[in-house]
Amino acid sequence: MSAQAQAGGTNQAGMMNSQTNSTATSMETTVFGKTILLGEHAVLRGCPALVCPVHARSLKLKFEQTDSALSVSLSGSHGQELKLLFWGVIERAFEMLGVNRDQMKGHFDIESTIPVGAGMGASAALCVGVGRWFEWKKLVSADELLEFCRQLENLFHGESSGLDIAVALYGRCLKYVRGGERTPVEFKWKPNWYVSYSGKRGVTSECIQKVKQLSDANPKFALSIDEQMKQAAQKAEHALMAPESETSLDELAVAINQARGCFTEWGLADGEMGRHLEELVKSGALAVKPTGSGDGGFVLSLWRSAPPSSLLSQLIPL
Repeated sequence: MSAQAQAGGTNQAGMMNSQTNSTATSMETTVFGKTILLGEHAVLRGCPALVCPVHARSLKLKFEQTDSALSVSLSGSHGQELKLLFWGVIERAFEMLGVNRDQMKGHFDIESTIPVGAGMGASAALCVGVGRWFEWKKLVSADELLEFCRQLENLFHGESSGLDIAVALYGRCLKYVRGGERTPVEFKWKPNWYVSYSGKRGVTSECIQKVKQLSDANPKFALSIDEQMKQAAQKAEHALMAPESETSLDELAVAINQARGCFTEWGLADGEMGRHLEELVKSGALAVKPTGSGDGGFVLSLWRSAPPSSLLSQLIPL
């Protein structure tokens, strides 16, 4: 493995929820989608984020050793969206490891129900699935896996915080600080919260660039937004770790709406995304915010009680 890929290895492999089965000639693994509860964008600059898997959406990768050149078949509601992405990730991984693709033989079967470009972690799930294959091939160690997959995801984001990769690998809710804390969290109560599609796909790299441009133009203002997002994540964690009550629910709602304000300041909550947020509020949502990079993709909504039955088909429970 390259020195660059080795540099950021984690010693927390024992915390991983593997979801992988293998034999000498085959392996299969399941990786779940994700939703960021709070902390987007600011996490790139050291602020904490809370992130959880979405078990209703997953990527299943199976591999069978054969005598033929590498091939892939894609299925599932969003499998075909991965066709070009898969080969891009594979080629990047071979390049990082100094491996000749012609030396590898076998067939991949990938089934995915995670939409691409919607903020639900499709690229991270793919990178983790491929990374686990390289681990099975003994080309990447368990301690190196998180950083290896994070570097693969740079293909999509320009600069991956590693947040999506971490929750995909561990398969559980995490408090994540870039370059530091990756702590599993067990919330004291389960809110009535859901994710729903805004109607538009976002481009993570473009959103990251938009935030960077704002920072370059007005560093002090950009820093204040990061601080607001940091405080929102801390409020949400405090609310979720307190006993269930009207007070903790209201505190969580304040945190989520504060995080929405950060997306508004970044210019990432307009257009179709903004209209979807307002529709949820008008339908009775207590608090709403984009989840992921913003400017499209999915939205997180918090409800005091069950949402209207007319909306349930659009909502994915967490």
